[in-house]
Amino acid sequence: MKFSFLNSVICCCLTWALSVLPVQAQDTHRSPGDALAYFGQSHKEDTRSLSHYIVAVYRESLGDLEGAIQEYQKAQEADPQSSLLYLSLASVFIQKDKQAQAIKELKRSIELDPEAVHPHALLALVYSASGKPDLAAEEYILAFENATKQEPENIEIYKSLGAIYLQQKKLKQAEGIFKLIIKLAPADPEAYFYLGSIYYDLKEYLSAEKELKKAIKLKPDYHEALNFLGYAYLEQDRNIDPAGVMIKQALVAEPENGAYLDSLGWFYYKKRNLKEALSYLEKAAYFLSDPVVYDHLGDVFLKLGNSDSAQLNWEKSLKLNSGQDQVKAKLLKLTNHGQ
Repeated sequence: MKFSFLNSVICCCLTWALSVLPVQAQDTHRSPGDALAYFGQSHKEDTRSLSHYIVAVYRESLGDLEGAIQEYQKAQEADPQSSLLYLSLASVFIQKDKQAQAIKELKRSIELDPEAVHPHALLALVYSASGKPDLAAEEYILAFENATKQEPENIEIYKSLGAIYLQQKKLKQAEGIFKLIIKLAPADPEAYFYLGSIYYDLKEYLSAEKELKKAIKLKPDYHEALNFLGYAYLEQDRNIDPAGVMIKQALVAEPENGAYLDSLGWFYYKKRNLKEALSYLEKAAYFLSDPVVYDHLGDVFLKLGNSDSAQLNWEKSLKLNSGQDQVKAKLLKLTNHGQ
């Protein structure tokens, strides 16, 4: 199967978001002097707000979160227009696992400073932890877009933004981002890889092949690109033997990668070597519970004359993804309900 981006996108975004969070969202053991320095760099507020802020930071560093909340709230009363204070209070609510209160404070912080990066990034983390991936993705996009304004040549930020667009199937936006990355860094193989994926999803297969080949040329051991291009060839019923070579090369790098094992199993299916196909697809299912793997297993079992196992695997595939019309059609035909 072709590479699945979801987990890598989530990991990428979480890593990035944590890297840009300010001191008060990460470090609960800073000194009042550090807090004063950070506050002073960002704001010029009155003495009363600053005093409460310093006390809040000190209490937070001691683990007195309730005391810190009270002091941050007093600081807000003295300076209700400081986005930093709402962000700081949100970080304490997160530590206390009070997500609703954290969300409220972060939204207020964003209202006061809509072009800030940190509140959007932290809100995305809260939404991710709350099982709200769509809302998290929206906040990541806003954080990344704001970050690109502050660091217009930071290609890692652009990559993260492009990956989120790709995961959300906003393919044209993603295409524009990765083309921009290539202009900034024309020797970056990952940008060509993602661009190839976009063209594949747009069914522009020759363009996808062109970009994936560029990625492999720049990085000959790029196993994700090798597997992707190999599997793309199999799906188009062309270049079958070269596809097998690429997929095997990818498996050398990651021999327990379920997606790569599935690709090799599908290669043997295309070569009509059903015994090898079944062996690799069963290994793939051991490492990866995915609807594509079970769909492929169903096809192999049907060719082997084992209709019961074919039905079982297609049912597993539909249980994981009920929107597969082709699998439904195969299952209906097998059970004589489609006639």
